[in-house]
Amino acid sequence: MAKTDIARRVYNHTWKLDPIVRSLLDTDFYKLLMLQMIWGMYSEVDATFTLINRTTSVRLADEIDEGELREQLDHARTLRFSKKEMIWLGGNTFYGRKQIFEPEFLAWLEDFRLPDYELTKRDGQYELSFPGPWMYTTLWEIPALAIINELRSRAAMRSFGPFALDVLYARAKAKMWDKTERLKALPGIRISDFGTRRRHSFLWQRWCVEALKEGIGEAFTGTSNVLLAMDNDLEALGTNAHELPMVFGALANSEEELREAPYKVLQDWQRYYGGNLLIVLPDTFGTAAFLRDAPDWIADWTGFRPDSAPPIEGGEKILSWWREKGKDPKQKLLIFSDGLEVETIEEAYRHFKGKVRMSFGWGTNLTNDFEGCAPTETKSLDAISLVCKVSEANGRPAVKLSDNPAKATGDEKEIKRYLRIFGEKGRVRQLVKV
Repeated sequence: MAKTDIARRVYNHTWKLDPIVRSLLDTDFYKLLMLQMIWGMYSEVDATFTLINRTTSVRLADEIDEGELREQLDHARTLRFSKKEMIWLGGNTFYGRKQIFEPEFLAWLEDFRLPDYELTKRDGQYELSFPGPWMYTTLWEIPALAIINELRSRAAMRSFGPFALDVLYARAKAKMWDKTERLKALPGIRISDFGTRRRHSFLWQRWCVEALKEGIGEAFTGTSNVLLAMDNDLEALGTNAHELPMVFGALANSEEELREAPYKVLQDWQRYYGGNLLIVLPDTFGTAAFLRDAPDWIADWTGFRPDSAPPIEGGEKILSWWREKGKDPKQKLLIFSDGLEVETIEEAYRHFKGKVRMSFGWGTNLTNDFEGCAPTETKSLDAISLVCKVSEANGRPAVKLSDNPAKATGDEKEIKRYLRIFGEKGRVRQLVKV
């Protein structure tokens, strides 16, 4: 496959609209898995997703032109799944299982289009939201984040000449390849790309994925990006996300229902999926509370994805819980994915080697690490912490507590109510960089 000269492409693009999102498959795999469950069981639920810039020092509305943002969002709304994409989704094997997507769901997906959005400016930030039926709004999260991050990158590089761009990408490639060589030195390591949401650009993510495929070989287990998985003959990877318990929590009619929400999610999930898709994401309302009240049957699941706690501390708590439930952690799987950098991957790998099976979902620090690469001093190419979270479901406010209070989202009054119900044990504030 001929490699794209990214620097030349960035410098020479003269189209009125250079699409950032080229396909509805340019999303994370867990979105499609969750969508099938939402479509099948919760088609009557409305859910609003809202952009949240946790790096408040960066004024997005000052960096990104509103007209360009609207053009990219509007273009994404014109996309449909292609015939080739539908054949691949229907005929491919995912997680060792054929026809993971039901024919009726795929038939509905053929006509899918992203719903409308609401966009305004306030105090240098964009207020961007996606209200409507959950089974439509859920697919906005990934393209919306990819669009905003790439528009920010484009704006930062607009003044660069062809040689400056050449130097920028040469340095970024060398930096990423150095990380690849360090990872290659870890026997049995399992690395996947989780970097779609906050990538520098689609072309850069594609380069990183292709570089990992060559650089670490079988240690590279696949990508969460469905389009890149299809185009590069890789495994599409992903399970479920915080939005499920957040919506279930918002819909709860009593404190008891709210306490049960994280486990109801898993009961519904296993109606659709099994095997290596039985991965628990425990930290939506705090991992300590989740483990405290978790039913015994959850210990039979394949593994956990500790997301917002420090990898070693969070992982050890889960190993202890498995032992209490009479399970051998060596037969279980931990998937680490929160803000990983090579150093944290190496540290967690060495700590847990021989104790548990493990895998690493490498995100923003894989696909958007340009710090120190620009020929001239700029912070505008540094990655920021940008998310798009459920803000309400059926008109009720949605909350995420997280193990890190700095990552909590939702109305302050509601957050206090959730803390009263789930408790604050195990929550430790940490700096959120990406």
